[in-house]
Amino acid sequence: MNTRASNLKILVIDDSNTIRRSAEIFLKAGQHEVILAEDGFDALSKVSDFSPDLIFCDILMPRLDGYQTCAIIKRNARFSAVPIVMLSSKDGVFDKARGRMVGAQDYLTKPFTKDQLLKAVAQYGAAPGETAP
Repeated sequence: MNTRASNLKILVIDDSNTIRRSAEIFLKAGQHEVILAEDGFDALSKVSDFSPDLIFCDILMPRLDGYQTCAIIKRNARFSAVPIVMLSSKDGVFDKARGRMVGAQDYLTKPFTKDQLLKAVAQYGAAPGETAP
């Protein structure tokens, strides 16, 4: 595996405190810095403030859903190369296709395991095209 996938700044966006905390524990065990956001609006300011290397984004959230959040992040030239992995309890073909349409790299079905989360980090966290600050 590429060693650049360690010590990444990872943003987890989910309206469920349980999911956010689980992801935080799993990712910190993988030696990553974790930033948490409760919804899309909260996430947009944190993306700007922290410039994450990778984003995990829930789909079903109040106010601004994951598809809208992903599309807004991808439209910003500064963050368009940041990989986004959608999180959802729905795993239908339509949901996955819609995620791709708004720029998501992948789709993880909840509940996810520590191994699934860290595998996604290893796969997308060292993606080419990262920009220096």
